[in-house]
Amino acid sequence: MTDAHTHGADDLCAAGLSLYVRALQAGRVRVDDTDEAPCLVGLGLLQPEIEDLGWLRPVAPGFVLHRLHRMSAERIADERRREERLETVFGPLVRLDGSGTATTDAPTLTVLRGRDRINTAISEAMADATDELLAIQPSTNRDTRPTPEARALALVRDQALLDRGGRIRTLYQHTQRYSPVALSRYEHLRGDAEARTLDEVTDRLLVVDRQVAFIPANTDLTLALEVRHPTLINYFVNTFDRLWHLATPMYPEAVQQPSLNGITPRQHAIAGLLIEGHTDAVIAHRLGMNIRTARVHIAKLAATLGSESRAQLGYLIAESGILRQEGAAE
Repeated sequence: MTDAHTHGADDLCAAGLSLYVRALQAGRVRVDDTDEAPCLVGLGLLQPEIEDLGWLRPVAPGFVLHRLHRMSAERIADERRREERLETVFGPLVRLDGSGTATTDAPTLTVLRGRDRINTAISEAMADATDELLAIQPSTNRDTRPTPEARALALVRDQALLDRGGRIRTLYQHTQRYSPVALSRYEHLRGDAEARTLDEVTDRLLVVDRQVAFIPANTDLTLALEVRHPTLINYFVNTFDRLWHLATPMYPEAVQQPSLNGITPRQHAIAGLLIEGHTDAVIAHRLGMNIRTARVHIAKLAATLGSESRAQLGYLIAESGILRQEGAAE
């Protein structure tokens, strides 16, 4: 079923259309009937019955059509007024001598400010894509997590690429293997979409058709770089491909990560970082988990190896050879 937030009245989902027809034929439907098609209320096709709020009455199709035509006409008029304003501002400038201006070739690096501007640039690149989207999606904190609206927008543009015969490959951290958000995304996508996971990944990366890439330019993801330099694009693609071959399949068919001598893959990753001398906070950040979860894994690792202190744990990790065993298993 199409998500209620991802389509308009011009692309009504099958469940919504069926319920609207039933409402027109019967004169009304129960509120509970909209559980499978909540879009009808949001789009203004059904409205509450004043005498009994447990029922919904259909809005006449002719009225809906007239309203949508009027809204479309208003948007067209707004765009025409915007074109006139742009002409007023830039028309005189175009007629000025441009001998001292910068090259008119498309820039290879563009700074994007603000999440709305970033999402718009990504949507524009995706609208022209026909081949492939490569994505690296590290774990995020609450402040940098995409909004539900941003996730819905990404789902629509990704599905459009798949509908054109393209494919999508996404790398997540292992902490997202069972994330409801990540799993729900792939339940809704139809087409050649695949996901894998690693303990550690790079910062966020999107590469569209191997022509344009988007990377963050600050920690709160309100600045981004749009990259069109061929050398940098090749570097991003090669890096992605190498990480992809090291990663564990998550979707369409998840692969269970093997354990060695009672040590889980997550504990192997933590052991390697402990040997390097990292603090709990750094380990948690590197592996995309909160510090409490990291400490739980460290405690389990210590219990498995029989360690009674942090210093002893590092010694036992080195003596146990578990890191060498992990390398042999790979």
